[in-house]
Amino acid sequence: MRPADPWAAPGPAVPTVRVDGVDIGRGSRVRLRPARRADILDLALAGREAEVDAVYDDLDGQTHVAVLVHDDPGRELGASGKIGHRFFFTPEEVEPLDRRPGPGRNRPRILVAGIGNMFLADDGFGPEVVAALLREWPAPPGVHVADFGIRGMDLAYRLLDGYDAALLVDAAPRGGAPGTLSVIEPDPPPEDRMVETHAMDPVRVLALARRLGDGHLPRVLVLGCEPLVRMTGEEPDVVVGLSEPVREAVGRAVPLVASVVGALLDGRPPAAAPHPAAEPPTRAAAPGER
Repeated sequence: MRPADPWAAPGPAVPTVRVDGVDIGRGSRVRLRPARRADILDLALAGREAEVDAVYDDLDGQTHVAVLVHDDPGRELGASGKIGHRFFFTPEEVEPLDRRPGPGRNRPRILVAGIGNMFLADDGFGPEVVAALLREWPAPPGVHVADFGIRGMDLAYRLLDGYDAALLVDAAPRGGAPGTLSVIEPDPPPEDRMVETHAMDPVRVLALARRLGDGHLPRVLVLGCEPLVRMTGEEPDVVVGLSEPVREAVGRAVPLVASVVGALLDGRPPAAAPHPAAEPPTRAAAPGER
């Protein structure tokens, strides 16, 4: 994108740049106002809302604002540095949308991560919830939703990418009825926890991220679903598709994710397990039943 070369290594990062009397930086909401001299791709983004991903000074001392466009279906690719989904503008080409004065004007950055193996029956709950979120839920500014599948190393590194909090969505047996949803805040993994780069349960991912981040982690919550069908991966056949109670729980998980994320954005304590809307529905008693 003009004027920065996306193939080139960025210059030193600067935290903010002042635009119209407002300091904007990572997480700030802006509206794109490309100059008339802009190329056709820039002009196509005119008027669109975006989130600032970074502010850079290039080697010539010019400041550039890297943004992620809100309604770009590949926005998460831009957040991971992929070309074509991360756009560069000058400070004069962005209009601040959040003009509240003082510290804390920018909202927290939150990661919603689906984890699990879609070939192991109910272990695919996390990816299914992420797919539903991407279809049905317009994520607020500062919130990134992504399916990490079984890529434990990728998720561990992403947890260290400047997020204030993360919500991991996973199948999690806790002894309840199949389809029961719960929101928990796991204890920090012990320092001597063995790191397994290919394991994908939340505790192992957190242990890996903690090791990579020299002990520093964002706040992490887990939205878990009680599975009906549990597989280890040692079975001779794969099973694609969720059991009935877990598939039904996917629909209940979407508003629960929205509720937890809203609480994190507003600085409120998120709902703890069990959540009032998290229990599987019970069948109404037929006449004569008790």
